[in-house]
Amino acid sequence: MKKLLNTLYVTSQGAYLNKEGETITVNVEREVRLRLPIHTLAGVVCFGNVMMSPFLMGFCAERGVRISFLTEYGKFLARIEGPVSGNVLLRRQQYRWADDPDKSAEIARAVVMAKVANCRTSLQRVLRDHSDIDGGTAVKTAVNAHESSLSMLMKTTVLDSVRGVEGDAARQYFSVFDHLIVAQKEDFFFRERSRRPPLDKMNALLSFLYTLLMHDVRSALETVGLDPGVGFLHRDRPGRPGLALDMMEELRPVLADRLALSLVNRLQIKGKGFTTTETGAVKMDDGTRKELLVAYQKRKQEELMHPFINEKVALGMLPFVQAMLLSRYLRGDLDGYPPFFWK
Repeated sequence: MKKLLNTLYVTSQGAYLNKEGETITVNVEREVRLRLPIHTLAGVVCFGNVMMSPFLMGFCAERGVRISFLTEYGKFLARIEGPVSGNVLLRRQQYRWADDPDKSAEIARAVVMAKVANCRTSLQRVLRDHSDIDGGTAVKTAVNAHESSLSMLMKTTVLDSVRGVEGDAARQYFSVFDHLIVAQKEDFFFRERSRRPPLDKMNALLSFLYTLLMHDVRSALETVGLDPGVGFLHRDRPGRPGLALDMMEELRPVLADRLALSLVNRLQIKGKGFTTTETGAVKMDDGTRKELLVAYQKRKQEELMHPFINEKVALGMLPFVQAMLLSRYLRGDLDGYPPFFWK
């Protein structure tokens, strides 16, 4: 099993990162604030006005440490990575199967089944922890609708039908998402999913967490030698990481949605940490963003029993485990792709 490695998030504006021996050094106002050995890191994510020496970029590329640059508010800008890893035969098989409607439908169905089941688990956990929530009947109806969606997925083998079920289940899930917020209702509410830009505080929270999860999933896919841009559920589009979006579907409820709800319901994130721009976009301030990054890293350290490999793994390892299982299926070592079902 691959060792769980951390991601270094740099949010201090004006910070400069450089290489010193086998370590990454973070300098702010010409003062060393942090030194980390390269072997403890899987990735570096820089927010806003953060600079990096070319020698450190090359060092990270050589050691397989992915670097991402985002705006101060979490919008993706660019990535730096070394030579493509893995077997070219694996990627050629991935491309062939992505062009095969039956194979694409098979993998997409597995991914969507896990997504629907994990969304259902998320709803059930809120009902278990907060049995008296407003809208409890609506949430139970959504749980039943997800069970119906799973039954439909068991019967369909057509890609467009899989997408249709996925779309219906997603609408049902987000239609009751506001009921899952049981604290700070004046500041945190959810009417509908808004992405570019997020138009309320909860959407801003979700979008930021999805960006962090995307970084981890892309890195995991590249680590095992798969192409993050060629998916089975999400079809090819210039600039869109289709396979990374596929794999994110089954992991969003576990690594992002649950964390966002916990932070709000436990009063760890407050409404005063957000601002609304003239265009209506909602953004986090620096303190809230740092608190969220710390919470995300802690969430990744939590462990659970993986239902397929029957081994305890850290949540932060789930993208790598699923990428590894998908690559094994493409190679012919497994009879099917086993998605992650949250219990």
